[in-house]
Amino acid sequence: MKVNGNGQGKVLSQQELQRLFREGFSSPRDRALFAICLFTGCRISEALALQTTDIKSGVLTFRKSTTKGKLKTRAVDIQPALAAILAEYNPPKPGALFPGMRGVRESLTRFAADKILRDACKRIGIEGVSTHSFRRTALTQMCNAGIPLRHIQEISGHNDLGTLQRYLEVSPEHRKKAVSVIGF
Repeated sequence: MKVNGNGQGKVLSQQELQRLFREGFSSPRDRALFAICLFTGCRISEALALQTTDIKSGVLTFRKSTTKGKLKTRAVDIQPALAAILAEYNPPKPGALFPGMRGVRESLTRFAADKILRDACKRIGIEGVSTHSFRRTALTQMCNAGIPLRHIQEISGHNDLGTLQRYLEVSPEHRKKAVSVIGF
């Protein structure tokens, strides 16, 4: 868990996610931004770089030029829960999906997104959360659901499985279950 800017962002529980999206985030824009991070497993910088044209026919496209490493374009299907959140949010004009404050910048900054998240977490009393928590939560949820790591890697854009595995949280229940299958 992240403490004073150190460590990994917390993997959020279902209850924490529900509270953040219902009570923590104060605008459709904020819910849309962090829902994209959660439902696609993307980095905050990738979500902030999205253009309105990157959403098309039920698919969200992360262009190669905006991904870490700039190695390849990723397309992630928009599932119904994300579609509903995006439908509530109407970006002001074509261009940046999350435009900056008062049009000063083309898109919202990472600093502004971090402040939005810190304020939302403070509002509902959750600690240890960072913008990366949504990526870790998404990847951990997929892994816990039995999705093959290779498929998760394709969605997350990780170049190798070793890096991907560092994102995945292993709960005490999972450790207990793992050792329970050993025996003769």
